[in-house]
Amino acid sequence: MSAMVRPATRAAKLSPILYVIGLILLALAAAMTLTALVGLSIDPRGVDAFIWSAFATAFIGGGMAVANRSPRLDFEPRQAFALTVLSWVAAAAFGSLPFLLIDPWTNEIPPLSLSHAFFESMSGLTTTGSTILVRLDRAPHTLLLWRALLQGMGGIGIIVIAIAVLPFLRVGGMQLFKTESSDRSEKVMPRPGQIAAATAQVYFLLTVLCAIAYLLAGMSPFDAVAHALPTISTGGFSTYDASFAQFEERPLIHWLGTLFMLLGAMPFVLFVRVANGRVMELVNDTQVRGFVFVVAVATIAVAAWLVFRFELPITTALRLAAFNLVSVLTTTGFAAGDYTTWGGFPVGVVLLLTFLGGCSGSTAGGIKIFRLQIIFVAALEQVNRLVHRHAVRPRQFNDRRLSDEVIASVLVFFAIYLTTVIAFTLVLSACDLDVLTAFTGAATAVGNVGPGLGTIIGPSGNFSTLPEPAIWALSLAMLMGRLELLTVFVLLIPSFWRG
Repeated sequence: MSAMVRPATRAAKLSPILYVIGLILLALAAAMTLTALVGLSIDPRGVDAFIWSAFATAFIGGGMAVANRSPRLDFEPRQAFALTVLSWVAAAAFGSLPFLLIDPWTNEIPPLSLSHAFFESMSGLTTTGSTILVRLDRAPHTLLLWRALLQGMGGIGIIVIAIAVLPFLRVGGMQLFKTESSDRSEKVMPRPGQIAAATAQVYFLLTVLCAIAYLLAGMSPFDAVAHALPTISTGGFSTYDASFAQFEERPLIHWLGTLFMLLGAMPFVLFVRVANGRVMELVNDTQVRGFVFVVAVATIAVAAWLVFRFELPITTALRLAAFNLVSVLTTTGFAAGDYTTWGGFPVGVVLLLTFLGGCSGSTAGGIKIFRLQIIFVAALEQVNRLVHRHAVRPRQFNDRRLSDEVIASVLVFFAIYLTTVIAFTLVLSACDLDVLTAFTGAATAVGNVGPGLGTIIGPSGNFSTLPEPAIWALSLAMLMGRLELLTVFVLLIPSFWRG
């Protein structure tokens, strides 16, 4: 009898997961349809690929949603973990259909392989910004818009997970940002859902403002939209191979990009509070102040290097340093020139910023500023204990007490993060990549940054020449980094699937 009950129980637990994935696929199909409609009006190349992709995605997604429809969705932590990972894999898989079906836009470019299509789709949804596509200047507008939409959808998905899911799953210290609720269970509560909806409105507003700003600064309407989506999502896909170097003659575009990348890497919950009149919470937030401090110090240091080493005008040095360093720190991946030619010091700063990332509750990846601040607090406490053995000082972050659980969770995440980068470095090295390409490729994938360093995957190159095993490995690394590593690792534990 128990053997018959258990499969039914497992099916019941799987049903809400499949239902939500079905809804996600329907949203993805709607975005494909929108892309096809835009293509019909401005550039019909590739429209048929998006029509067929939308049909297939809607058919499967609709079937999953109808077959598993439930009047109420309550997720246990086990289900939330599985949903978080499986939904991103499913979205990336179906998001790759247009890349597979679209006709080559020049005779020089062959159709994309499955690995390359999946890589491009995963890079878009995780807002990594690494690309295998070349000659973007000649690409159909449908393809360019689809890449931007993937990053736009991925960006809002990241915020929702960071606000409504990860704090309740106690992943990597994210429980520090758990929203107050009268219900102390581990279910994903309506309260965080409401906050996620409010942040989605802010996200949409910032994207619209960014597009308008780009348009007024000199971008075409299409470029303004296609760059606003990756800017606010800190994604980094551009419509040009040269990225933002394409707009070298319009410095204002670079400054606007810098500003909106910074906004995209800040906690969106604070923007909601600012909209409600609580402006000082953004100014006084410990994480935001630390983030701005890092940006300011890095920009001034590199700008000074460019002035004294290359005799650039101060305004030009500040613009190039600010844009490129903010792009790396926020894990956006845009480039305004090849910063690897600036010398050893700027490249060292870029490598360091690749690991840091933006703020929690934003679209940025990386280790996150708050974790480094918590590690600093824990380290300072240990040093103080060496001097004052019996002193008891409260550990605080943003005027909130830091529990042992939060500190342990952050330290574990930090150790796993570095271990994961090392592991993927070894995997990429086994694919016959040089050490610099392997290490920065692993770091940029796990951190969801975009370009690495070196001549192959640096800001002036791309990932198209990497061997297929490396492409699959980097796709996995992007997914793991975006979902805070532990969310994926927990699925590998046999006991997770029992019961």
